[in-house]
Amino acid sequence: MTALLLVVPLTAPVLAADRFGPGIHALEPNTLVPSGDLHYAPAARPDRILATPAADPARGFQVSWRTSAGIEAPRLELVVADDSPAVGEPRSLAARSSAFATGNGAGHQHRVDVDGLEPDTLYAFRVEGGNGWWSPWRQLRTAAAPGAALEFLYFGDTQNKNASHGSRVLLEALRHAPQARLALFAGDLVSGGDGEDDNEWGEWADITAAIAATMLVAPVAGNHEYFKQFEDTPRERRVLGQHWPHMFALPDNGAPGAERTTYWFDMHDARFVVLDGTSALDLGTAAAQATWLDGVLRDNPRAWSIVAIHQPLYSPREGRDNALLREHLMPVLERHQVDLVLQGHDHTYGRRAGDAGAATPQYVVSVAGAKQYLLSQQARDTMAPVAEDTQLFQVLRIDGDTLRYEARTATGRLYDAFSLVGTARGARTLVEHPEGRVAQRECGREATLKGRTDRCWE
Repeated sequence: MTALLLVVPLTAPVLAADRFGPGIHALEPNTLVPSGDLHYAPAARPDRILATPAADPARGFQVSWRTSAGIEAPRLELVVADDSPAVGEPRSLAARSSAFATGNGAGHQHRVDVDGLEPDTLYAFRVEGGNGWWSPWRQLRTAAAPGAALEFLYFGDTQNKNASHGSRVLLEALRHAPQARLALFAGDLVSGGDGEDDNEWGEWADITAAIAATMLVAPVAGNHEYFKQFEDTPRERRVLGQHWPHMFALPDNGAPGAERTTYWFDMHDARFVVLDGTSALDLGTAAAQATWLDGVLRDNPRAWSIVAIHQPLYSPREGRDNALLREHLMPVLERHQVDLVLQGHDHTYGRRAGDAGAATPQYVVSVAGAKQYLLSQQARDTMAPVAEDTQLFQVLRIDGDTLRYEARTATGRLYDAFSLVGTARGARTLVEHPEGRVAQRECGREATLKGRTDRCWE
């Protein structure tokens, strides 16, 4: 089959600044936590509860949570969910615990790897804290066998002002994806620095709580998940921040040199592969990740393949060009005819196919959070659709020979939609769905309220 590309007519671009005025959110602090407030201090009550994929999410998942210091090996209880509150005798699993010192005080992080489960089964679980504390029961359905439809969510960078502005995007996403079993976050979950790291992670955990209570969370490491050690000296280097390995219990199947931030898993008819662009660009692991990716995709028994990475292979922001990623990773992505490459980092929206013009891979860049950059002219010439000044979320559904993709704004309006159709990799047909899309959105201002000309909002 050949790719079918429909040109989508658009009305005049929407200049958001003209419609809404300068706005106020650039004047808001990055977190809502008042200076010196210890709202996010570790406590006996368990918090920051996240279930993440095992390599085979049909048979298990992994759970992490946090408590105050001194609480070691608390338990996770698990039952098959039932219509009655009489949950029966739960399976009880002891956690592995590690000390975790933060700006809000010392705590313990806990992890349980849950295995031996049945596919496509709804389980209820809760986790233990200290002094008699337990979390509420949560429900999570294991992945189904290949052939079952899969709905999932994809979010670009949340990063800034998570509590005040990111929260509404995630809640709106739940309205449009009631059957979602997975939420993929494409990196820069928080901004980091300024002594507020733990408050930022606390707010990120808060805004994802509704999603994390019902589905698996698959994170991508962005550059803001790292910090610069020995900054502005010849010894400067990127170092993974301490929150990442504590917050997320991930499959132990990553690329050499980037084992903590790369992984893969299978769900229904799709193989998901998570890469680490920061490690590739700044820590010299691009070649190793490419070799690993080649092996993961070569052995893929699933009909669809989806790769996630923070830094885009085609950057829509002016002045950015991740040539090293194209050099090492793009040949692998194109050779294995990956269906989607989901990205973040550039705080705009843009979509395009590869240079060869085939329907796949489709390369997508999106942003969920409040920081908004400006598009480059190259992006305007080579990507469609594109957007500035727009918080977005994406709903994807794989059902048999069709993958349907929708990008929606923070208020739920349809911004982009297409389907990939076909039973064989490399022979997908791209079908655009222009009906119902809103007009292209532009920033419409020359500088931010702080005077920066390289972005729309701080």
